[in-house]
Amino acid sequence: MASIQTQDFVTLVRNQVTAIQGYAKVLVDLTVGSILRAVVEANAAVVIWLQSLILQVLAITRAATSSGADLDSWVADFGVTRLPATFAAGQVTFSRFTSTQQAVVPIGATVQTGDGTQQYTVTADTTDPAYNGTLGGYVMAVGVSSVSVPVVAVTAGAAGNAIGGAVSTIAGAISGVDTVTNAAAFTNGADAESDPALRTRFIAYVASLSKATKAAVGYAITSLQQGVTYSLVENETYGGTAQMGYFYAVVDDGTGAPGSTFLSTVANAIDAVRPLCSSFGVFAPVLVNASVAMTCTIASGYDAAATKALVVTALKAYINSLSLGQALRYSRLAQVAYDASPGVTNVTGVTLNGGTADLTATAKQVIKWTSVLVA
Repeated sequence: MASIQTQDFVTLVRNQVTAIQGYAKVLVDLTVGSILRAVVEANAAVVIWLQSLILQVLAITRAATSSGADLDSWVADFGVTRLPATFAAGQVTFSRFTSTQQAVVPIGATVQTGDGTQQYTVTADTTDPAYNGTLGGYVMAVGVSSVSVPVVAVTAGAAGNAIGGAVSTIAGAISGVDTVTNAAAFTNGADAESDPALRTRFIAYVASLSKATKAAVGYAITSLQQGVTYSLVENETYGGTAQMGYFYAVVDDGTGAPGSTFLSTVANAIDAVRPLCSSFGVFAPVLVNASVAMTCTIASGYDAAATKALVVTALKAYINSLSLGQALRYSRLAQVAYDASPGVTNVTGVTLNGGTADLTATAKQVIKWTSVLVA
């Protein structure tokens, strides 16, 4: 922001008093409560207000200092928009005590966390064997006591993320169904793009205007949605053979296993900015499985089971946050466990895939957890 010298209220009053006394030699009453002092102080208050308006105008005229709606309108002039919040999604399991009759979990049924702060609705998955389009939901046949179905948060944002077991209430009765729970945590909800992230991406947008560059391809990929990571390899096929004019992108939407629809969307985005006479391919990452086991000593006064559950959640979140090609360091696992709760006093017997070595990944690979055991 442009440098501007401002003055506080006391300084403004003092400078005005000094100036008046310097020009008027007699009949000058500037004591507190006098008419002339009141005029001076009123003038100083107006100057303070004008200064604040000037600083505000200076702040909103640059992307580096504007924020919120002002930053949105600033970058919108260049065709850039803030990435929206995403909805948390996952699987919940509906169960019943008696399975002598058929029951249906309808599409649109609502479940919520135990405290009622977050709600989720059942969505359709036509590939699920339990799904029945005619009945409009997921069928629990006679003799079947439970069914797992996909749900999505009613409200977008990180608040929709939930730890395992947090979703425990059916909002409204479902005939023949008694309980609901989520075995796995919901971690894919995200708030709208933050101001710093939007500024960073705007800089990438400006750098991409030349097109046909790595920056342009990278901007095209990361502008599709939040949480996308990628790696680019030039003049080489995916199989490792040299091929001039060819490049490939390995992209991850945060799940480690992006679907064909997402990969096609990435390919379309890259095609719009790729160099002329070049060819390319888009590939999902190769999953590298990580199995972690450790023993944690819990301090007295802490719930041992709950504290260990916090450690498990922290380890899973950390491992799944690793981006393409990022290694999982063995020594980092104990630190994550200690940071999960002050109730963790000792961590021993740490193993990563049965050993004590780091787990590395190439630019084609991403590491995700498969099992996390905390004894």
